[in-house]
Amino acid sequence: MSGWLAAVLVLINLGLIFFLMAAPIGQRTVSRSVVVAAGGERLWQALWPAGGHARWSGEIVDVRPDGEGRFHIALSWEGRDGRPIERMAVYDDVVPGRRFTMRIAEDSSLDPSFWSRFSERVELDDTPAGTRVTVRETDHYRGFAFLGFRFFALRRRLGKLKVWAETGIYRPGGAFEHPLTQFAFAALSVLILWSFTGFTVGGLAFAIMLTVVVALHELGHMIAFRISGHRRVRMIFVPLLGGIAVGGRPYNSHFEVAFVALMGAGFSAFLVPPLLFAGDAVTASGNLHGSNFIGALVGCIALFNMANMVPVWKFDGGQVLRQIIPGGVALAVGSFVLLAVFLAIAWLAGFPERIVLIAGGVLAALSLITSGSAVKPRHALLPIDGTGRVMIALGLAAVIAIHGAGVVWAFDRFF
Repeated sequence: MSGWLAAVLVLINLGLIFFLMAAPIGQRTVSRSVVVAAGGERLWQALWPAGGHARWSGEIVDVRPDGEGRFHIALSWEGRDGRPIERMAVYDDVVPGRRFTMRIAEDSSLDPSFWSRFSERVELDDTPAGTRVTVRETDHYRGFAFLGFRFFALRRRLGKLKVWAETGIYRPGGAFEHPLTQFAFAALSVLILWSFTGFTVGGLAFAIMLTVVVALHELGHMIAFRISGHRRVRMIFVPLLGGIAVGGRPYNSHFEVAFVALMGAGFSAFLVPPLLFAGDAVTASGNLHGSNFIGALVGCIALFNMANMVPVWKFDGGQVLRQIIPGGVALAVGSFVLLAVFLAIAWLAGFPERIVLIAGGVLAALSLITSGSAVKPRHALLPIDGTGRVMIALGLAAVIAIHGAGVVWAFDRFF
């Protein structure tokens, strides 16, 4: 891959990360309306928390009134302790059978600041074809990712409500998380990456290889989630940006956060040593094509996972470092030391000094634009003890050493 192509990919990804996670877009309202061939009373009983059909989707498992316009609601979603997430919802401007506005006063999983500017407006209107249901969700956003999530979640919710109200059948799940959809996203990612190489045969091989490397990385996170007790895990492909492994509940401890973050690169690290031995054996046999293939594979695995372990706020390396080092000066020093190690590995691999310096600047920019965008939990995570810190620190050192050796070995074969 030429230098200009690498620079273009870096700039595109940097711009996308800022657009999705950090762009200051302020107060926005997501609105969705659907006409349902059913009576307004049936729909009101489904949308009002104390209604007879409030549990139509299985999302609500228990509702208890707590004063006028206030309801204590237990949801089917798991909290960090494995129990249902509970919320205190406040309803005002209520006209029975017609409209209400809902706000979240308390949440057992998230800090109150998360819901401080959120409100949901529900309105029902009679039409010749049935009942028009309109839902408007207003919140303050930083980055377009969560705004997009809210839009599609609301769209799905009203679509399922329409099917249930008209047929009496609720269909869980959806097309987005279906394996075929994720496979299509992976294929789209391959096509996008392939286009940057001019649709060459070698470019297609590189695009497929990198997409497989992304899948292996996210598989490592998924394995860590399961080891940590998550009963449901899934992988979501994001074309060009990579993938996301999603657990079945919020994190419960700092050790769990560090372990899950570390295992993305940690799982792939088990593949690097045998590939190094195989590459040396194939090279010694004189098989040039085989040697080049293994060299490219090791390079993709090692470089991608090394990039994820840099000490940037939202990257795996930043997540690990924040769990094992107290904040303030110690964390800043640790971040700079780890960044220096990465730049030293790049220099040893033969990267030009200018590229190494630019990479350092890009990583610093990434850390700044994504800092402070994390969702704060309702209660502090369980602390990590000394033994846990040592285990994670040793794992981090091993992962960096293995993938660093892979980067140096692969670039020595090609350059």
